[in-house]
Amino acid sequence: MPTPFLRSIVVVAAALALPGLGAAQGVSSEHPTYGPRLDGFEYPFKTEVFSVAGQRPDAAAAGDSQPLEMVFMDIAPETQNGRTVVLLHGKNFCAATWEATIGRLTGAGYRVIAPDQIGFCKSSKPAAYQFSFQQLAQNTKALLDARGIDKATVVGHSMGGMLATRFALMYPDFTEQLVLVNPIGLEDWKAKGVPYQSISAAFEGEQKTSFESIKAYQQKFYYSGQWKPDYDKWVEMSAGMSAGEGGDQVAWNQALTSDMVFTQPVVHEFGQVKTPTLLIIGTTDKTAPGANRASKAIAASLGDYTKLGKQAAERIPGAKLVEFDDLGHSPQIQDPDRFHKALLDGLDDR
Repeated sequence: MPTPFLRSIVVVAAALALPGLGAAQGVSSEHPTYGPRLDGFEYPFKTEVFSVAGQRPDAAAAGDSQPLEMVFMDIAPETQNGRTVVLLHGKNFCAATWEATIGRLTGAGYRVIAPDQIGFCKSSKPAAYQFSFQQLAQNTKALLDARGIDKATVVGHSMGGMLATRFALMYPDFTEQLVLVNPIGLEDWKAKGVPYQSISAAFEGEQKTSFESIKAYQQKFYYSGQWKPDYDKWVEMSAGMSAGEGGDQVAWNQALTSDMVFTQPVVHEFGQVKTPTLLIIGTTDKTAPGANRASKAIAASLGDYTKLGKQAAERIPGAKLVEFDDLGHSPQIQDPDRFHKALLDGLDDR
């Protein structure tokens, strides 16, 4: 149940946006409802909870404590090779989406840790939080420290690529290898002319989320118009989290994190990355947050991964680039065999 503070935040945001529009609207009853922390959605491996410190040190004394929980999976291989891989999910994804990748990595001897970031999936949806990639990186580093890990390879997909880059910049000695899988943020949308969107407007848009809208977006931008029934599971995961009671919590956090993605580019710091980096890019990807509110001319210039991957590889010192010219935003889902061969080959070739 939302806290009184969260309800007040949501009421204010809704008043600024479109009063009376509930997150459950537009969600078909034939699809499951999981609630704001994905209750009932089974993860492929055992989940654990890590307590994350709030951002206000005097919160408890002020009677305004905000305990946060970061849900994660920590999977050990049967035969260990001594290396750990941290998998960072995208904005429209969860740690569970790495299911096949976890299986391949542990089968090759890697210990794998896959967290749900604060504000996403099974983790806490705070009423008020200053979302930043620095904060999420600190949360992730605290989790890894608590698990006794002193060095790891960090793999980031989509928004997770922006987070993984920030993590490597903040903790270069800890990050032994950086892998970016169709990361967003390979271009600065604001600098290219995409107009800013207020958080209240973003909240209004997130309230309209449904299975149908998520599928249509992913089919168009992620999979180049193609679709396989296997993808439905991940759409139902996202849509089911937004549906029903607690949907406003999800919509509010999604709006806040959309603002983080738009206003905190990492592309300008690629030249400072000191970690050996592997880029795995499906070039049919057309993902470009904010393109829907840009002019037609600007929108047409965004999300061109046939160029973005190459440009990133040139900016990141010593980066290696693997491209799939027939795959899109989620190559690990679209063609697991080819993707995982490239990933494992790249991890061996550090």
